[in-house]
Amino acid sequence: MSYGAPKKAVILARGLGSRMRKEAEGIALSDDQSKAADAGVKAMISVGRPFLDHVINALANASFTDICLVIGPEHDVIRDYYDTVDKERITVSYAIQEEPLGTANAVLAAEEFAGDDRVLVINSDNYYPTAALELLADVPGSALVGFTREGMLTRSNIAPERIAAFAIATADEDGNLKELVEKPDDETIARCGDEAVISMNCWLCTPAIFPAAKAIPKSARGEYEITDAVRRAIEDGDPFAVVRSNEGVLDMSNRGDIASVVEALGEREVRL
Repeated sequence: MSYGAPKKAVILARGLGSRMRKEAEGIALSDDQSKAADAGVKAMISVGRPFLDHVINALANASFTDICLVIGPEHDVIRDYYDTVDKERITVSYAIQEEPLGTANAVLAAEEFAGDDRVLVINSDNYYPTAALELLADVPGSALVGFTREGMLTRSNIAPERIAAFAIATADEDGNLKELVEKPDDETIARCGDEAVISMNCWLCTPAIFPAAKAIPKSARGEYEITDAVRRAIEDGDPFAVVRSNEGVLDMSNRGDIASVVEALGEREVRL
């Protein structure tokens, strides 16, 4: 089946925000930032305006117009905000993940939204630059945007020791995902070499992701993982192209990340 340029994006905003809830010494937050951090709602932490606004603005700049936020039943603050904020370029809908059962389970909540179209699946606590997202416009099927180590080290706000622990991916001779290693050790990083890219969970998925997500068991930590669903989809005949980007991804995982995100995005114009 052939697809046009992707227009739909699913943002996983159901996470519990456990790391963001933790107090951090020496980190000064505004009252609004503290309130959002205490609630674990990372996407709504203000960096001049909610962080998620910047995430969605980058999507709109890359011609993604239909946005689905996967939220929990308790996330009225997200729904209330996006129901009322001015939107010129995008539409926002919601999918409810009743329980926090992992990223693949969250993707399943958006199955009706996806329909027969491809969907981009991203985290709500990461900012993916428009230039990286635009690389997906000409991809014919499923894909992973993989970020080079150099790009992440020089153009993200993430400490090198954290980057070293992120999943890495390699491609086969056809440019499709061959190996995906989570929490790689030094030996694995060396074996995979400079051609390996870092996965920041930026997936373009055909509808094949949904039966795959339904077929996988829970992981060792008791959740249904999108990485396992991707592996299953590949096994079932849906290859994922590896698209290399030299951009850096901004991370909003804990309170110590907020100041660097404000510095990177605070003055940036947003138009939803």
